[in-house]
Amino acid sequence: MDFNRTTTAFRKTLATESSAYGVTLSDSSLNGLAGYYELLQRWNPRVHLVAPCTPEQFATRHVLESLIMLKYLPNGASVAEVGSGAGLPILPCLIVRPDITAVMFEISQKKAVFLREALGHTGLSARAVVKNDRFEDTEVPAAQFLTCRALDRFEEMLQHLLEWAPRPSTSLLFGAQRLAKKIESLGFESSAELIPNSKARFLYVVKKG
Repeated sequence: MDFNRTTTAFRKTLATESSAYGVTLSDSSLNGLAGYYELLQRWNPRVHLVAPCTPEQFATRHVLESLIMLKYLPNGASVAEVGSGAGLPILPCLIVRPDITAVMFEISQKKAVFLREALGHTGLSARAVVKNDRFEDTEVPAAQFLTCRALDRFEEMLQHLLEWAPRPSTSLLFGAQRLAKKIESLGFESSAELIPNSKARFLYVVKKG
């Protein structure tokens, strides 16, 4: 694979499409995101972090979609991410916002190793920690926000996830339109933001008092 060519395409897409997602990216942020993308390209063939996609698709569908979460995170926000996988959505957010801290839960040992490598590679190890455990088997972290984008059996696990979430906290959950009814059926109220350039993917904001 020509990493120079794909990374150039990735950076160009971030720069040209970021405004559509309400995101402003500095040169430093672009450099950090490019470093993360290059590392992921090297790991993906053996760890299967994300489905195969073009650099343009990774820039929009994965990175910029993750970054729409930033508008909901105040300065100094602490975030618990469940089912981190490739580090989405929190890792791009950590790269762009140096005030955010995070705890990342990932049950796959191989993916947890990648996440630790990615944190070191991008200089984020002081602001985030990776837990190679099931979230439901661990103590609830002292976080203001919970996020999840690609958890296995997500709708089935949703009740456990929202019950486990810190109190008080706000959950930022990525999902299809049907997720709204599932959240409501569990007794929670939510608001939804349609993800830019999407007809059926939403970011749900769920508050837990």
